[in-house]
Amino acid sequence: MSGGVDSSVAAGLLLRRGYDVVGVTLQIWHESQTDPRHSGCCSLGAVEDARRVARELGIAHYVLNYRDLFRSTVIENFLEEYAQGRTPNPCVQCNRLIKFDPLLERLPEFGAEALATGHYARIRTTRSGERALMMARCLQKDQSYVLFMLQGERLGRLLFPLGQLRDKDETRRLAAEWGLPVAHKPDSQEICFVSEAGGYREFLRRMRPDALREGELVTRDGQTLGRHQGVVGFTIGQRRGLGVSSRDGRPLYVIGIEPREGRVVVGSESDLLRRTAVLADVVWGLIPREGGPLKVRAKIRSNMEPAPAVLHREDPVRLVFDRPVKAITPGQTAVAYIGRTVVAGGTILSAEE
Repeated sequence: MSGGVDSSVAAGLLLRRGYDVVGVTLQIWHESQTDPRHSGCCSLGAVEDARRVARELGIAHYVLNYRDLFRSTVIENFLEEYAQGRTPNPCVQCNRLIKFDPLLERLPEFGAEALATGHYARIRTTRSGERALMMARCLQKDQSYVLFMLQGERLGRLLFPLGQLRDKDETRRLAAEWGLPVAHKPDSQEICFVSEAGGYREFLRRMRPDALREGELVTRDGQTLGRHQGVVGFTIGQRRGLGVSSRDGRPLYVIGIEPREGRVVVGSESDLLRRTAVLADVVWGLIPREGGPLKVRAKIRSNMEPAPAVLHREDPVRLVFDRPVKAITPGQTAVAYIGRTVVAGGTILSAEE
């Protein structure tokens, strides 16, 4: 229970379906935000909101201290990835290392058989008894992209009660009907451990001042346009905050980051277009690791509409889109689907033409 409306309604739905429910909140970040849009599932205020909801629902509530594990895995990965010129997805890293496996291992301590969360996703069982992760019924809220690593035996011990809801309005309506104090709490808009003052760039500057090495902003052909205060402040596809402009007045975008040289490469929007994402740490769903090319639909950002592509399963795994897509970003996640079923996902190593 994160202290938000989604996990609160998930608990309420399970109660109404006859489950015995215990609420668990992970204390993973020590700071408390003044703006609820930035409180995520980490702050002190979120823990108190979860406690209030549990009291209203009449269920036991426990708070587990995962701050050290969160810092040593998610935070350190976030800092190191940016220092290396990549753009990590901390929500994926948190789901991979914090929110699921550690709690699944502790189910016996709570006398529990399954772990439920407020994510918008579904689980289907095939005729042969295998389980697969699927998109939620509400595609606008679907979170299967950040849950791609949940496959195989894990899915037999997971529940996603919100997966069948029509939309977020239905979630809030249920919360209001049940008198839950978070019914109208705003959704979190930012990375949960990043404060509203200065955003993630200020967080990086505060936590990794050693990465603030001044360098050049250059064009693809090596022309120097200006200076920057550190590669940690940039991501592929970025347009704002560059402080330079092209000679012909066209917008410039970050098209490459070279951390060893301290260079940020800028170019036109068309320079961002690539067809191939090279993947690492791939997690496979129902399809085997070995085999020939597979036609899929895939996305490289959570808010992207899945696009036709071919998944090449040799080493390294390559995802080749039928048409070029914008800003394939190293460090981010790529997820492949057949229909609405997740078949594979991994971390983007690089982009190719």
